[in-house]
Amino acid sequence: MNIAKVHQSILKVVNAYQTKLSTKGEEDFVLTPPIGGWSYSEVYSHIFDSSLLSLMALNNCIKGEGEIKPTHFGTKAVLFFGALPPGKKYIVPKRLAERVKKINLMAAQQFIVDFELQLLKLYPLVNNANPKIKVKHPRLGYLNAKQWLRFIEVHLNHHLKQLKRIENSFQLHQ
Repeated sequence: MNIAKVHQSILKVVNAYQTKLSTKGEEDFVLTPPIGGWSYSEVYSHIFDSSLLSLMALNNCIKGEGEIKPTHFGTKAVLFFGALPPGKKYIVPKRLAERVKKINLMAAQQFIVDFELQLLKLYPLVNNANPKIKVKHPRLGYLNAKQWLRFIEVHLNHHLKQLKRIENSFQLHQ
């Protein structure tokens, strides 16, 4: 896994989130889409809150505060292919779903800034982390620091696609 490429990809996708954010008005940002489910606001709340939590797990790996456990084959496949398996509806773990809320544009922007600052601080340390030290992900099992970084990339890309679906639903119902 090329950590520099993963890092650059994360920065690129975060930029896409920022670009989308700049095109939204406050009312549209919190509006529930015609297809149901999360608003833009709730997607931003979830993705950047969970990305910050993922960086905390990554940091624990860096500090050696984890366990020596295997990573499941299915998880390795997700990380290798860089995407969650298609055609499946994913349910957010309850403890993460409870954290999702409607936020305003300024709060979404602050989430992005907080994420970027933490990423900037931790990224240089990832290659030095012991690959055997892992922290448990609520769905994917045990991940090491490099795997957490890759998961962040995969997860950000997954929800960027969700934002496109939300956008399309508003366009179809105009």
